Amino acid sequence: MDNLGTLGTTEEQIELMDVATNFCRDKSPIEKVRKLIDDDLGYDPDIWKEIGELGWLAIAIPEAQEGVGLSMAEVVPIAEQMGRNLMNTPFAATTLAAQALLAGGNEQQQAAWLPKIAAGAAATLALQEDNGDWDRNNIAATGTVSGDIVTLAGKKQFVIWAQSAELIIASIKVEGAVQFALIERSAIDDAALRRESVIDETVRSYELDLDGLTISTAALFDAARTRETIDRIDLAGGLIHAAEMTGGTQAVIDYTIEYLKTRKQFDKIIGSFQALKHPTVDNYVEYEKSRTHLYSAAHCFNDQGRGEVAVHMAASQAHGSYSHAADRGIQFHGAFGFTHDCDAQLYRRHAIFKGALIGDAAYHRSKLAGLLFD
Repeated sequence: MDNLGTLGTTEEQIELMDVATNFCRDKSPIEKVRKLIDDDLGYDPDIWKEIGELGWLAIAIPEAQEGVGLSMAEVVPIAEQMGRNLMNTPFAATTLAAQALLAGGNEQQQAAWLPKIAAGAAATLALQEDNGDWDRNNIAATGTVSGDIVTLAGKKQFVIWAQSAELIIASIKVEGAVQFALIERSAIDDAALRRESVIDETVRSYELDLDGLTISTAALFDAARTRETIDRIDLAGGLIHAAEMTGGTQAVIDYTIEYLKTRKQFDKIIGSFQALKHPTVDNYVEYEKSRTHLYSAAHCFNDQGRGEVAVHMAASQAHGSYSHAADRGIQFHGAFGFTHDCDAQLYRRHAIFKGALIGDAAYHRSKLAGLLFD
């Protein structure tokens, strides 16, 4: 972390980095990651319990709601180490759901759910639909109000960790305007959740069928705060996923270098060949760019305008760097690289799915261009 000091790295970030580095390395060895691919739950519930006990879910929740009272900047080093070790749990989804509540929930909604999340309850977001659009306003799911009851309709996709979540926050249209709805998992029939087959086998993603589901009008966010909620979700999501991708980039580069240092061709270590050595150095330079952008974005996350620019820069750089480093990792492993047994495959799949959730590098560059040049 020393090379990040000029970006205003906090003592809390440094302390959390130390703890998260050891925790994620010890609790998520690659053998366990692969074992969990075949597990229905997809993560170790004992580790999830430890994450709650460590207070990591409470970091960016205010003290008034029984949180730690820090910010998304202090979530970054944890997410980075989770990405580095492919530790997939509901951590990111739950953190983003808490941010949505903070941005758009009223006092009663926040009081009901934020302390639960801080104590370890999982939550998630249901935002995307089959149109594949990352614009949160382009949705078809609806809510029809009758008295104090809202009847929902439509389908949501990429609802990650929905089976484990106690709360799902879904975007719907009420009288043509986008609003957010709090849906308790206990109110959702198991048949309404269909597990999706996604390229990242370390995550659990679901399609949520909202047809016929009813909630109280008290479960709706204030429509006047929809824009604020969308902006918070997009920014917090861009930051936390950039952190995970940056950590993954470091890991796949390390994995590839280890192979380049041991594999021989023509009686020479293949890492000595310029055709492999130079691209690896390029990948490392891009990784350093990613990490610099990441902690710069964390540092100015709450600065209006500047924070938005920084997050899009970080997300764009992280997705591009991660994708390219994982591609080269697969290529440099030769025929083995194209098999499922090559760990570089796991990182490449992780990068693809992250792009599907928050937008790929090109999308974030287009958003950045609009901010800088419009």
